[in-house]
Order: sequence, then C-alpha cells, then structure tokens
Amino acid sequence: MFKDKTLLITGGTGSFGNAVLNRFLTTDIREIRIFSRDEKKQDDMRHMLNNPKVKFYIGDVRDRHSVDIAVLGADYIFHAAALKQVPSCEFFPMEAVKTNVIGAGNVLDSAVENGVQKIILLSTDKAVYPINAMGLSKAMMEKVMVAKARSLPEKSKTVICGTRYGNVMASRGSVIPLFIDQIKAGRDLTVTDPSMTRFMMTLDDAVDLVLFAYMNGKNGDIFIQKSPASTIHDLAQALIELYNSKSKIKIIGTRHGEKLYETLVNREEMAKASDMGNYFRVKSDNRDLNYESYFSEGQEKLSSLEDYHSHNTERLDVEGTKRLLLKLEMVRNDLGI
Repeated sequence: MFKDKTLLITGGTGSFGNAVLNRFLTTDIREIRIFSRDEKKQDDMRHMLNNPKVKFYIGDVRDRHSVDIAVLGADYIFHAAALKQVPSCEFFPMEAVKTNVIGAGNVLDSAVENGVQKIILLSTDKAVYPINAMGLSKAMMEKVMVAKARSLPEKSKTVICGTRYGNVMASRGSVIPLFIDQIKAGRDLTVTDPSMTRFMMTLDDAVDLVLFAYMNGKNGDIFIQKSPASTIHDLAQALIELYNSKSKIKIIGTRHGEKLYETLVNREEMAKASDMGNYFRVKSDNRDLNYESYFSEGQEKLSSLEDYHSHNTERLDVEGTKRLLLKLEMVRNDLGI
C-alpha cells in the first residue's frame, strides 16, 4: 500500500508515532517524516533508529508555515499531534484549542493545498458527549475535519477521514505506566473511582484502526474500533497480581473533567453507523444549509438505539484484563516473559 510513498506523522515522537514506525520501518515505504516540537525526543529517536528512511521536522501544528514545510511532497498524513492530558487541558483550555482545533485546521488546509492523497486524523472517545476541555477541543477537531471534507471540490485529490478510539494501553501519560511505577516504588495504587470503566486497546490496535481507515475511508468518515473495557479497580488489581505486589488500592476521587464511562459512538451516530465487523463507520452528514429540504427526513429508530460506551461493551474481568496486559511489551519485559 505504501510502496515508494512518503508518510508524515504529526506528533510523531509520541506513543502512536513510535508504534507506526515499528510497523513500517521494515516495509518498502520510501520515507517517514516525524513532525513535532520536541527536539529532545526527536534526537533520542534519531539516535535509536539510525534509519535513513526517517526524516525529522521541528515545528508546531499551531504554526502553519512549519506545517507547510513538513507537508510538501507527502503522500499521506497521520495527524496525531494533540494535547491529550485531561487535567492540563482543564486548566489551560485555550492551549487545547490552539493545538487540537486550530492546529488540526492548519494540517488539513496544508494537506489539501499540497495535494496530499489521504489524511487520517486521530480523535478520542472523550469527544463524544464531552464534559472536559480536552474532549471539547477534540469534538471541535472532528467538526473541523468533517466541514473541510464536505467543502472539498470534486476535482480534489485529497481524502479526509478520522478515527476515534478509547484508552491506548501504556501510552505516554496513561494510567498503566503510573500504576506500574507505583507498584515498583512499593506505593499504593491511586484509583479515582473503582467503578469507572475505560475502553482498552493496544498501540497495535490503534495502528490497525488508522490503517483500516486508510484503506476504507471516504471523505468525512469516522472509524471506531470495537474494544473491550475494564473497570479501573480491575485494571489495578490485575497489575498487582501480575507483578505479585503487596501494594493496596487507594481511592482518591475523580479528577477535573473525568467521566464515569466513555462513549465511542453516540446514539445519533449509531442510527447511521455501518457495522464493519470489528469496526463502526460513521458517515458524515453532507446536507447543506438549505435545511428546508430536509425537514421531512427523520430517524424513527433513534429512540430504540443506545450509545456504544465502556459500560455496555465487552467487560473484562481481572483475568481477562491480565491477558490483555500481557500483550504489552513493557509488562512482558518487567516480568521476564
């Protein structure tokens, strides 16, 4: 699929960027561009990989000029650059807007103007029924993406679509590395709410989702992978048992902007979603501002549908969560497996 092509990954020094590199470096892709503002992470990655296929671009998605430099000549873009931490976005919401909304708009505009063939934007379950600044900014990013896709002229060669996923296990800043660090330090595991549920997917799952969107996406589509979920208590208990730890679970209460459960597809989207086996495909609403033409169209089945969320998906128990955790390289390395 990517033979002799150039792929740009915004936010490429993050967990997702590293997972994509692991998947692509041994293929016949011509070039992978890593675009981010963190020169230290880029330097570390450069020395670790020592691979001429990987090119590094310092810049910020907020700065359109730096985006243009990286996009020029690219065939495909995976847009992963974002502010993702719920508490930091709560305290600095304008920073979330600048990166997650305006930054995404810059990447989209540059992609279209430079004739990129396909751009996949990465979103989050927190964008559905958002209650925090991070989710709100990602929801707006999705709206910007759909609006841009809707406005493309027929002659445009660019396809724009998105993915939406839940917690990526062991990604930078997520709870699993925190729990593991607490276990290694002999401290209690700090759980916000034991009944809180979260979708669980591996980094490989995240890459698979983006590749599925790449192969199947039409303009404005959003793709969602069906994922199991675990309660935060069972996740903490699974790690305690895997590491044979004497740590206890300490309940500390929810943080700013946290939800009891996360939703990947809302009821209104389920009414138009296509079930593609392991994935849902949500097509964009391509109606224009002439609303009068659509007043007679309704969705009779809407009241009979329910959201797809982490309380009603497949629920993992402690043993099931342990099996999933054992897929993580960091856990296997710690346990000598």
